[in-house]
Amino acid sequence: MAPPRAAIIGLSGPVLLAGEAALLRECRPLGVILFARNVQDPAQLSRLTAAIREALGEDAPVLVDQEGGRVARLRPPHFPPFPAAGRFEGLPEAAAGANATLLGLECRGVGLDVVCAPVLDLRLPGRHSVVGDRGFGADPAEVARLGAAWVAGLQAAGTIPVIKHIPGHGRAMADSHLELPRVDASREDLQADFAPFRALADSGAWGMTAHILFDALDDRPATLSPKIIRTIIRGEIGFDGLLLSDDLAMKALTGTPASLTAAVLDAGCDVALNCTGVLADSQAALAGCPVLTEDAQRRLARSRAAVAARRLPSPDRAGLAAARDALLKDVA
Repeated sequence: MAPPRAAIIGLSGPVLLAGEAALLRECRPLGVILFARNVQDPAQLSRLTAAIREALGEDAPVLVDQEGGRVARLRPPHFPPFPAAGRFEGLPEAAAGANATLLGLECRGVGLDVVCAPVLDLRLPGRHSVVGDRGFGADPAEVARLGAAWVAGLQAAGTIPVIKHIPGHGRAMADSHLELPRVDASREDLQADFAPFRALADSGAWGMTAHILFDALDDRPATLSPKIIRTIIRGEIGFDGLLLSDDLAMKALTGTPASLTAAVLDAGCDVALNCTGVLADSQAALAGCPVLTEDAQRRLARSRAAVAARRLPSPDRAGLAAARDALLKDVA
């Protein structure tokens, strides 16, 4: 079978529509990302992920943004709540790792095998709240410490983590969902933002780019910049994992689904992400999209091998929850 195309797309609702199933079979993206609009309850979600894999193949990744706190697609009453990453600042790695494993097990139990977390952006005072408590803190070493525990915890649950947003969203004064942020920090100052990603560069996680314009690095946003991807992300940071663009439908970028898909792949991303769930957008993004490169296939295989090496055969959910809750209670 030929490799899938280098794109991941969204779906419109809680069931796989006939037109969507036909598109998955005929154009075969790498995978699908799901949002709150796709989630009702565990039984429904399990049916949806099974239908996706019936169309794409059993190995097709199915992604979800499930960080905990305000960014969670699986929510009560059908799914347990999880604290935001910021709650773990200063706590032992065991608390962050146990929480991530529990979160990953919830995802894996309904067929979601790629979790878009953790956020490694610095939580800097005076900056836009889009990071806020999604981040572990302002200290790069603390972010790296807890981020490593989070990555290992998700892998222990049998899920692939996605570290985001490379090379760093923390200095932005705007939300890239709504506009293009511009960061005027020096390259020297940006070393702090790079540090957590550098520390986790060989963790087996996927990475997600930032739709940020860095004056000191290039005149194009990181997602669209061959210079930033090749020189900074792949070079200086040393990240050689599967590199996924952030959602191309965010207002930080302008262009059609087709033109943006081509642009991010030309810039050096392994996979383009289009999350709208609008069939016409998905069709346009996939129409001229090439298949995964050999390098991307190698990176995908390595991420799966990292999960296989760390996955717990019989995780003790009750024990993990008790350990996490006891540590959280100590600082409540």
